[in-house]
Amino acid sequence: MSRLKGSVLGMHRRLRVVLLCVMLLALAVAPVASNTKLAPLSPEVRVTVGMKRAPSDCGLLIGSYKGYYKELGIRLEEIQFNTGQDMINLLGSGQLDVGCTVTAAGLFNAILRGIPIKIVADKGTNVPGMGYYRLVIRKDLVGKIKDARDLRGRKVAIVGTASLDEIALDRCLNSGGLTTKDVDLQIIRSFPDILAALSNGSIDAGMVIEPFVAQGVEKGIIDRWKDPSEYDPHAQTAIIVFGPSMTAKPEVAKRFMVAYLKSLRDYNDAFFKNKGKAEIVKILAETSTVRDPEVYEKMYPVGLNPNGYVRMKGIQMDLDWYKEHGLLKGDLKAEDVVDNRYCDFAVGVLGEYK
Repeated sequence: MSRLKGSVLGMHRRLRVVLLCVMLLALAVAPVASNTKLAPLSPEVRVTVGMKRAPSDCGLLIGSYKGYYKELGIRLEEIQFNTGQDMINLLGSGQLDVGCTVTAAGLFNAILRGIPIKIVADKGTNVPGMGYYRLVIRKDLVGKIKDARDLRGRKVAIVGTASLDEIALDRCLNSGGLTTKDVDLQIIRSFPDILAALSNGSIDAGMVIEPFVAQGVEKGIIDRWKDPSEYDPHAQTAIIVFGPSMTAKPEVAKRFMVAYLKSLRDYNDAFFKNKGKAEIVKILAETSTVRDPEVYEKMYPVGLNPNGYVRMKGIQMDLDWYKEHGLLKGDLKAEDVVDNRYCDFAVGVLGEYK
């Protein structure tokens, strides 16, 4: 009997050990799950955002439409801007909290002047095989322009210099041993105007973004030519930037990023997993500049990291390019201009995207 009693007690001890291990494991995981219900800011906080309502602004458009920002106590207020430099000026002066933009010499020189502007999240990359931002050529030049070296002396358009647009073209040309000095560089200030210039034959090629790429292909004006993964695989095409007025309010900034990542995950579910796509297309057709739902089936989707992080190598490559071309007034590393703490927080709340 004593042996049986000892055996039963031993089983009870082992069971308690097993239960204790299960409880400890649950406690280790619990912080991620428990943080998913963040207390909303009270009173509600206004956050000003500079954007153009492009499809790549979906992290703001979807979240605003579905109430992700509002449920965390954030009221988004949109501010339109004409140029990237205008936006940088507003960020620096505290009149703009968040900017949807691209890397530019003006942005990095503002940081060098001590203005605490930070790149905080991804707003667009090219998906391999489906580059949404790329060099296109006129349809009638297919076969004549086979490689980048065939662009020598050709009229090639970008929307602006000393920014990502010039960098992207230069990297494309570098793949053929050329630079922007080897082409007849044309500055045309909007993508629709570049498409029109391609249509009337006044230029031979141009850096164009979706949905204008898909529109040009459908109309028989352009050929998509080479995929950007062949000549610029590490590019960080667009970024989310926090100005000093946002970084000074960490609780607002962290909640903003949680709402932003929730929106990016809805987008990725829709366009890369085909989950809830009809709803997301409907939202974007109502809120973005691309109003026709059918266009979303024709154009290549922008790549957006559902965990938010930018491509550090791409940011460093941009910094190096600006430095090499004499456009930076000092030395910067990617770690100086990127602040991942907000994505870290949001991923801690939401968990890693699978």
